[in-house]
Amino acid sequence: QVQLVESGGGLVQAGGSLMLSCAVSGISFGINTMGWYRQAPGKQRELVASITSGGNTNYADSVKGRFTISRDNAKNTVYLQMNSLKPEDIAVYYCKVSVINGVNYWGQGTQVTVSS
Repeated sequence: QVQLVESGGGLVQAGGSLMLSCAVSGISFGINTMGWYRQAPGKQRELVASITSGGNTNYADSVKGRFTISRDNAKNTVYLQMNSLKPEDIAVYYCKVSVINGVNYWGQGTQVTVSS
């Protein structure tokens, strides 16, 4: 059974930092791209950052220079270090992994709240 277990969300003051983690288990095929998405109330889910198996990264313009995505392939875990958080970063953050057989898996989401 595939499981994506996210952790690290919470409440932080503006300018603060949080690190999200997503540990993946139960996938027998190779994991290709891992990423973080977010969905704010009343808005569509959007890509925050992604990282390929080779380490190539992609960021939304709104988080460039503030967020850093990384992965530990040995642990099948992806991280999102979020610095200089702003109220506009408030959202539920979801982990997504894409497997080489073309299947995508999503985590359950973790809430990030930034107080101004």
